[in-house]
Amino acid sequence: MIKFLQWIYTLYSGLLFILLMLIFGWFIVIPILISDKGDRISFIFIRLWAGIWSFLSGIRYEIEGLEHIDRSKPYIYIFNHRSFIDAPVIPMAIPQELRALGKKELSKIPFFGWVVGKLAVWVDRSSTESRRASLEKLVQILEKGKSVVVAPEGTRNDSNELLLPFQKGAFRLSIETGIPILPMAVIGADQIMKRGSILLSPGKVKIYFSKPILPPNPSEKAVNDFSAQCKNRLEAMLVAHG
Repeated sequence: MIKFLQWIYTLYSGLLFILLMLIFGWFIVIPILISDKGDRISFIFIRLWAGIWSFLSGIRYEIEGLEHIDRSKPYIYIFNHRSFIDAPVIPMAIPQELRALGKKELSKIPFFGWVVGKLAVWVDRSSTESRRASLEKLVQILEKGKSVVVAPEGTRNDSNELLLPFQKGAFRLSIETGIPILPMAVIGADQIMKRGSILLSPGKVKIYFSKPILPPNPSEKAVNDFSAQCKNRLEAMLVAHG
């Protein structure tokens, strides 16, 4: 009986997500098509989309550490990726207009891929050329004073490990541009959509921001050492608040 009700809830939440996407998607895309600065308006509608869906689906957010974010400065946000629910978490938690690095496969989802593609940089992680091109695009975005968000594990973590090994792209990007890394610990999203299941449950997602981590001077060891430093910080946040 409980499983049946969970299927009903999941179907309701999924259809609600699609309906809201069809309503708000045009208001997200059109401002960006008109002007590069239109993303301020776009993010109002993205947060409306995510906020209304979360509220009507019984998903709540608890956010701490916003005092570490200077909204006038760009950051490279990194987070632990354990659930598809992380997608609405990001615009609900981060109080800035930003761009996300996303898997190319998501761009193939009808309408959703087109809408999100206006605010994402797609990457084919199996292609060295695609990874290089995506980093170049992120550099251009950061140079415009906009923040970016990256899941340094490279994919959703379905293991029992706290974090998967980090890819180095975000940390090369930080060292190259001088933009600090800002770790974001997301806790509870994997309880709303559990590993290996498409079923949803209502619940609370907790998000914690830490102080930004300034990049070191470039050197042969800098990327590996900086990656390890940021991973240690994020692990400590997950242990402390998990």
